[in-house]
Formats: sequence, structure tokens, C-alpha cells
Amino acid sequence: MPIKWSAVKVNEAMDEVEKQVFFADQFIAEAKVKAEEAKKIANLPQYVEQRINRLIDQLDRMETIKVAIESVRKDIPDGAIEAEREAGKHGKTHSLM
Repeated sequence: MPIKWSAVKVNEAMDEVEKQVFFADQFIAEAKVKAEEAKKIANLPQYVEQRINRLIDQLDRMETIKVAIESVRKDIPDGAIEAEREAGKHGKTHSLM
């Protein structure tokens, strides 16, 4: 049974999201390095180190974002992208009903 939404557009949107996440990932990795360096500041109180550790944990959530993108892709029915592209090659036809 054909789907009523565009699998191609969803896939293309995930491509765009993935590109942006890739760029952000580089900045997030650098931020994590700087946070790790901040933990090495002399005489840092434990409560500040705990806050930095929490920050690092948040920065590590980038992997969760990547998993979420892949989950969207997995929800696209098998063959839907190819079928939609193939149908697009022949032009759109309108139902008579």
C-alpha cells in the first residue's frame, strides 16, 4: 500500500539535518576538550567540577541526536524512496475519483 507522505522529502530532510549535525559535532567535540581542560584548573571546588562533569555529559548527547536521525530513516518503509522516485520519472497522474 503506498504511503501518503513523501519518503523522498523525509529522507532529504534527514540528509540536511545530518549535515548540520556533522558541523555541530566538530564544535561540540572542541567544547568537550575545553571543558575537560577546565576540570584541571588548580584548586577547583568540587561543586564546580561536578557542574563541568554535567556539562560534559550533555555534550556527549550528540550521539543521541545521531541515533534519532537514524530512527527517522528506519521508519521510512522499505522501497518507498525508490518507488516514489520511479513514480516521479513517469510524471504525476491524478485520480479520477
